[in-house]
Amino acid sequence: MKINMAIRHASGIALLGGTLLAGHAQAAGDTECIAPAKPGGGYDLTCRLAANGLQETGLIDRPMVVSYMPGGIGAVAYNHVNGVRTDDPNLIVAASTGAAVNLALGKFGQYDGDEVRWLGALGVDYGAIVVSADAPWQSLDELMADLQETPGEIAFGAGGTVGSQDWMKVALTAKTVDINPRDLRYVAFEGGGEALAALLGDHIQVFTGDLSELRSQLEGGDIRVLAALSEERMGGPYADIPTAAEQGYDVQWPIWRGYFMGPEVSDEAYATWVERLKTLSEDPGFAEIREARGLFPMSRFGDSFDTYVQEQITGFKTLAEEVGLK
Repeated sequence: MKINMAIRHASGIALLGGTLLAGHAQAAGDTECIAPAKPGGGYDLTCRLAANGLQETGLIDRPMVVSYMPGGIGAVAYNHVNGVRTDDPNLIVAASTGAAVNLALGKFGQYDGDEVRWLGALGVDYGAIVVSADAPWQSLDELMADLQETPGEIAFGAGGTVGSQDWMKVALTAKTVDINPRDLRYVAFEGGGEALAALLGDHIQVFTGDLSELRSQLEGGDIRVLAALSEERMGGPYADIPTAAEQGYDVQWPIWRGYFMGPEVSDEAYATWVERLKTLSEDPGFAEIREARGLFPMSRFGDSFDTYVQEQITGFKTLAEEVGLK
């Protein structure tokens, strides 16, 4: 089934059904998802997961608008919702484990995570340590051996600054072999799409992204995934990827893909979205949509999800102290 979805950029130009529309006006009742990054990467995927799923299952009548609002690895979008779109009943914002990390580190300015209404998660992804297909390392052991010799000469890169979840993946893996994360050479990008392009362009040597971002590159043979940061091997196209744990590195990094709403959204509107996402998660057709994007099942909604996110933020504050960020 062909999905007709609107796409809006920060410039205010939207693409709907092949027609360019200027400005930010929307018809009453139009739904919108803000991806807090440039096109490509995890936040884009998260918005498209909702947009495609809701339309294909008939849970929304018109195509969902997807807007891109990069800046501060999510901070600009978070501030926008708290300062401008506080009560919009039709707006959801893509979020992930990375947003919880940045909130724990105080990277969203005055906010600490309890301002917005955390809506729910439709899937979970896992971190990955990735090199290009022609890289010299065939295994995580080989990469870590070189990293121990010259930690500052291997350029890691990902969609986030020092302290972000993608940096955390590097830091935790380095710590397993007693490398100080501060000695690593890390290049920050605005999103996973930019970082992956940098890897393929030989501007960085290692990309610490997410499994779901890698499916097309895996199929094309452009990359080699040295490790999945999951508890056990994933199936499908990821079945041949070893976990870090099975290679002797006790590092796991699950990434939920979810959404939040503005702080002043009515209880009625919030409950409508909670029920909408619950219904979507239980639809057999949605399982295929989720799997096609490389995600794995996760269903947390409403108060349960809000509690989960708040507990994560607290845990990440402790983790930040352990890796020397606080």
